[in-house]
Order: sequence, then C-alpha cells, then structure tokens
Amino acid sequence: MTDLTGSTVLVTGANGGLGAAFVQQALDRGAAKVYATARTPRTWDDDRIVPLALDVTDQASVDAAVAAAADATIVVNNAGIGGAGPVLETSIEDIERVFATNVFGALRVAKGFAPVLGGNGGGALVDVHSVLSWIALGGGYSASKAAFWSLTNSLRLELAPQGTQVVGAHLGYTDTGMTADLDVDKADPADIVRAIWDAVEAGEHEVLADEISRNVRAGLSAPLEALYPSLASA
Repeated sequence: MTDLTGSTVLVTGANGGLGAAFVQQALDRGAAKVYATARTPRTWDDDRIVPLALDVTDQASVDAAVAAAADATIVVNNAGIGGAGPVLETSIEDIERVFATNVFGALRVAKGFAPVLGGNGGGALVDVHSVLSWIALGGGYSASKAAFWSLTNSLRLELAPQGTQVVGAHLGYTDTGMTADLDVDKADPADIVRAIWDAVEAGEHEVLADEISRNVRAGLSAPLEALYPSLASA
C-alpha cells in the first residue's frame, strides 16, 4: 500500500494524455510534488509541478533525472511510443526503435530509480503496459509490451525486499495522441489513471484498468484458438 499524501511523484511521458492525468490526479490525491518529465518538458501552472527533461533512451539523461529527483517516492513508467506493426512487414530497425523506448527505456528508469525508492522508504514503481501485452494483435508493438510486462514481473520480485510496491497496469484503447488516428471506442484517460492510482493506494500488484483488459486476462488460460479465432480455420 502506497499513500500519495505527501508523496513525491515522478511521471515519465508527462506531456501526453495519460501522463498529464497522472500528474494532475497525483496532486489531487495529496502529492506534495510531481516531476513531470518529457524529452521536451512543457510548462505547468502549478508550483508543485517540476518540469524535468528526460529521454528514457539516453542513459546520461536518465542518470541526470535520477540525480535531480532524488526525493522521489513514486515513479510512473508511462513513456512509450507506437509503431512496429506486423513483424514480417516491419524492419528490424523500426522494431528496435520501439523496444528502445518501451522496453529498455522503461528498464533504465526502473534500474535508475530503484535505489532512490529504496532509500526513501520503498515507495512504488508503476509500469504502464497494455492489453496488447497479452494478445499479439499489435505486431512488434505487442511484443514490446509483452517484454515490458515480463520485466515488471521480475522487478516486482527483486524490489520486494526493499519494500517497493511494483504495479503493472494494463489498458486497452485510450483517448490519447497515440490513438488519435484510430476509429475505435476509447477509454477516458482520467478513468484509466483513476483506476491505476486506486490500485497503488490499495496495495495491489496489478490493475486491469478497463473491461477489455479484464476480458483478455481472464481468457489467457483458454486454448489459443479462443484468443486468435483465425487459427481455427488456418
């Protein structure tokens, strides 16, 4: 269980729809300070928000952020990029670019801030995954989120001894810039973030933030043909 009251939160990818919701709702729940990070940080109208430059693909940038935010007690690994569709139709270079942010960038942040969180009493690490962690409809992007999910499971076990709560958050299509061109039903970022912060404060390890995530998670024990009907006729 991690109480946001009086906490110091760092959010990666804070300029986006989910990131901005993480920042505002953390303050609404009593956070004392929020580091709002991005490659090019935006300005904010609240003195409790500290804009901080962070490129998660650059180790020197991560190291600088760790030094600047040494008082962080909660870290939200939210930064991510889209792209990398069908693996046979996408170049290795494009798949590597997505993995560089979604997997290795998130891991850099987790490794960098792990001792900070431990030194500040344990706190929490929140990793933002996707329902596509569990269902391979997004090609290389799905693969990157599956890898990130696996890393989170390892981090959860490795950080438990220092008292750090590791929360893996799964969600489907959400109304952010990444999904702007998709003509599909989308969740409100505020609803998704509310569910994630509720899980953090309740001491949970995993949050299924919308119905599609709950449905896919529940179906993982079924035969593959249930998740991928096209296999039945292949």
